[in-house]
Amino acid sequence: MSDGNSSLDDFLSKYLERRYKVLFYTLLLTLISAPILSALKWPGTLLELFLGAGLLAAIMPVTSTKNRHYLLAGMVMVWVARPVAVWMVQPAVSGITLGVWTLIGLLAAAFALRFAMRATSVDAEHLYAALSAYLLAGIYFGLLYWLLEQMSHGTFTLNGIFTQASAIYFSFVTLATLGYGDIAPRGDIARGIAIVEGVGGQLFLAVLVARLVSLYSKPTNR
Repeated sequence: MSDGNSSLDDFLSKYLERRYKVLFYTLLLTLISAPILSALKWPGTLLELFLGAGLLAAIMPVTSTKNRHYLLAGMVMVWVARPVAVWMVQPAVSGITLGVWTLIGLLAAAFALRFAMRATSVDAEHLYAALSAYLLAGIYFGLLYWLLEQMSHGTFTLNGIFTQASAIYFSFVTLATLGYGDIAPRGDIARGIAIVEGVGGQLFLAVLVARLVSLYSKPTNR
């Protein structure tokens, strides 16, 4: 029994050393899968399985070992509640769980960014944390746009149907300030959130790059 606990502790220790690397590639897999699943017209629940996996990976770095089990148990409940609510045709519960997902994802992005900004030297884990914060913001702002569309149809105008993949696409277009114009927000709330995301994306790049450059050029004590 002690050998099993020791193996588990070793696994968790190695995972925590590379937690943001795991998170980054999990989010990258989600981004790759989103347009593919949409093109194949597979159910949106499958995409949400990827999103839920990314969310589980996102919360692991932001909690202490003492509270991690409780947080993971709560996350699993939220993860299961979403497809169950959709299957039982409970739009209110489905919307609430999606809102909880969005809130947790954006908070995880803030924690990842804080971890990256607190670095005293440039290493791979802090770079993965910065990249993960950017991807988390893009994905979960996308879920926020999707939630707004579910609450009020017609919040976004486009040629076609506004899907989850469309929401994530619009989010990254806004975050990177590309401004293609093929999808446009109509309501004041959606426009306000788009402004916050666009400005936040520019500040993220400006501040983070300046921070990393300053750390890289900082003389080391010999």
